[in-house]
Amino acid sequence: MAEANKAIQRHHHITLCVGGAQEDYDFHTQVLGLKSVKKTALYDGDVPIYHLYYGNDVGLESTLVTTFPMRQSGRMGKQGVNQTKVLMLTILETAVGYWRDRLRDHGFDVEEVEVFGEKHLKFKHPCGIEYELVGVPSDPRQPYSAGPVPQEFGIHGTHGITVSVLDLGLSADFMSEGWGGRLTLEEGDRARFEVGEGGAGAIVDFLAEPGRTQAGWMYGEGIVHHTAFQVEDFTTQDEVKHSLVGMGFTDVSDRKDRGYFDSVYVRTPGGAMFEATVSKPTGFLIDESFEELGMSLQVPPVFSDKRDFLIGYLEPLQFSR
Repeated sequence: MAEANKAIQRHHHITLCVGGAQEDYDFHTQVLGLKSVKKTALYDGDVPIYHLYYGNDVGLESTLVTTFPMRQSGRMGKQGVNQTKVLMLTILETAVGYWRDRLRDHGFDVEEVEVFGEKHLKFKHPCGIEYELVGVPSDPRQPYSAGPVPQEFGIHGTHGITVSVLDLGLSADFMSEGWGGRLTLEEGDRARFEVGEGGAGAIVDFLAEPGRTQAGWMYGEGIVHHTAFQVEDFTTQDEVKHSLVGMGFTDVSDRKDRGYFDSVYVRTPGGAMFEATVSKPTGFLIDESFEELGMSLQVPPVFSDKRDFLIGYLEPLQFSR
């Protein structure tokens, strides 16, 4: 039986609450060059909201960014402390110059910084969420092969997240005792934890920012909603949940079927929501062939008898591969 605190392997996906659907779709597919892996709707609630998935050719775990376009709802998120603040994506070190020029050519303000010895290009999603492209020497995950960005310069997947917290102590306890994380780097008010085998796609940074105001956690434009981490199977997922409950995290969710994976959620002491995720054996091919992947709207079970209403309600979205 796997030890619950050794079960977290790497990121599965990172989910954002963004602005307009078309704005988000164009940003991820045309600017960042990710593949549209799946177009569906949020499984929770009774008011339709898109759920858009972006990644590599097959939507490999840890290549995935997913979004809830919220502008149609009119709800704005509140950025602040006790919330995931930054989404980091991995590129090769040899691609840093390409991306600096590409982002600026598309009208983005780009700042070059160094964090823990890594080169970061900082910019923002059109809705205001902070992004960073991080250069690494190598990465076995393959970028999307047929997008507007040449594959040798492409985004390999998630690199990490930065969580804004009041202080580092409680988050360190959670990561080491409950989430199987190893403290690998510290610098001033920043601490880095890595799960699984570590490296790109397995990083969680915590940044102490006691002067910020409290974030909002409701669905709303302009915030990171949650970060999902891959676990092997339901047995392991149950062990993670039981371990967290034994630590006092009694608000860990029941297992929720999300169509393409099954999820258990927990609100961490630092405020960010984490998810332990088991992929379906067929992954994103459960309702579309590889050739058609991400090309049409897939109706979630909550709206299974309201397809026409769903399509008519959601804002128009023009898309290609």
